[in-house]
Amino acid sequence: MSLNSLSFSSEPGDTPANRPFAERWLTREKLIACVITIIFFSMISLFALRKFEAAVTFHPLRYSSNSLWTLPEGAEDVWLTTSDNVRLNGWLVRSGTQPSNATIIYFHGNGGNISHVAWVGKNLASRGFDVLLVDYRGYGRSDGEVDGESELNLDGDAAYNYIVNMRGVGPEKVVLFGQSLGTTVAVDLASRKPCGAVILESGLSSAREMAAQVLPWIARPLYALGKNRFESARKLAQVKSPILVTHGDPDPIIPVEQARKLYAAANEPKKLLIYPGAGHNVHGTVGQEYLDEVSSFIDGAISKNPR
Repeated sequence: MSLNSLSFSSEPGDTPANRPFAERWLTREKLIACVITIIFFSMISLFALRKFEAAVTFHPLRYSSNSLWTLPEGAEDVWLTTSDNVRLNGWLVRSGTQPSNATIIYFHGNGGNISHVAWVGKNLASRGFDVLLVDYRGYGRSDGEVDGESELNLDGDAAYNYIVNMRGVGPEKVVLFGQSLGTTVAVDLASRKPCGAVILESGLSSAREMAAQVLPWIARPLYALGKNRFESARKLAQVKSPILVTHGDPDPIIPVEQARKLYAAANEPKKLLIYPGAGHNVHGTVGQEYLDEVSSFIDGAISKNPR
């Protein structure tokens, strides 16, 4: 077959540039509509993912007049304000002996409120410490709503500033004690502010590790779309204070392997305590023996700090 026998159409209407204007405009409209649809559904999906993330992460319990809300003996009802102007409620439980050995700022887990950990404050106060129990925004009687890591960290800053600036406690006598989700607040705070000691009970090493544990069916690229990082293991490199890591084994909520990762990432001096059979709520399961260990660690850490 020769080239002369081939037939190529060169009709003006066969090229996109020469097609009728209405036809070309319709094609452009379809393309724009397709792009808008993709963007719209992407935004909806991201919004749904963020809402799901917040629902899984935070379980606040608001104050109710019908609930048991009893100020612990020797405690003072206090209010503090965050840098973004949110009022937080807390209980400052004073030691029976003054001056106290140290002041503990206790950051509770992702559920309940300070009324559920009042006994922890009372028991630590009986061992010679002042204890600030503080509710995050949206918890208990605190104002606002929490839906992300940044708000939690602002609440942690407010608690620290209240103790150091308003109560006049030296940073070397401030102990940051976090339980479960509260460990992320304690670590973030300790990575930026000086303190006497850090205690991490049933803590997570990162949000990525937790997502892989709780939602293994979600593809790893989706982790990057989450709002929270909670990179405690990474932040521990910036913490210079003595660190105590405690965990139950097995822990049905946060695997004990994450405690080992936190411990491995921490600087010396550090200590790891694993309690067989204690589950997620170590202080509630082990009780006084556990608080004795915590108290001993705090006393040892504080005694080595320069005055």
